[in-house]
Amino acid sequence: MAKTILIVDDSASLRQVVGIALKGAGYDTVEACDGADALTKLDGRKINLIISDVNMPNMDGISLVKAVKQLPAYKFTPIIMLTTESQEGMKQQGKEAGARAWVVKPFQPQTMLDAVSKLVAP
Repeated sequence: MAKTILIVDDSASLRQVVGIALKGAGYDTVEACDGADALTKLDGRKINLIISDVNMPNMDGISLVKAVKQLPAYKFTPIIMLTTESQEGMKQQGKEAGARAWVVKPFQPQTMLDAVSKLVAP
């Protein structure tokens, strides 16, 4: 059975690009437009990995990571931050919140897939 990855980004085109790359690698995807929307998708279904932007309206990525880590069913779900943020301070905040990897946009799909495959096998 394919692993399911939740893609969280306020850019529909970026969600589409990430989704195409992941589906091409054999993953199933679920999309959310921001952190608050993402939390509604964490409804008990099995999510093997979350890929989230940092800067989003309603709930940013760091707040989302903190919220996910409070949910018993998802607290061990690995999270990759996919963002334009490359500052060490922001990366440190992400790590402290529980993010497992940091991929900077613009990105090569293979770079993202490499990070994904390290955290979850297809």
